[in-house]
Amino acid sequence: MRAKKGFNLRDICGEQIIVAEGKENIDFSNIISMNKSSAYLWEAIADKEFTPETLVALLVEHYEVEESAAMKDVEELLSQWREAEIIED
Repeated sequence: MRAKKGFNLRDICGEQIIVAEGKENIDFSNIISMNKSSAYLWEAIADKEFTPETLVALLVEHYEVEESAAMKDVEELLSQWREAEIIED
């Protein structure tokens, strides 16, 4: 998997927001707000190939959560990212 080019994390008024840059990505009907942990993951995988296991390892290391809980969260997050079309398989 990989984050699609042209989608960048920005701090806007204290909120972490994915901003689409470039004509091909402009769609203002879908603003993507990130919480602290999803923003951390987005920054960690920027310009890199990643797997669900990569994200789980990052969560376990950074937040000291159980691997099973991290996997559940990653599956939900990836589903949201796919729906928002900000990642590609």
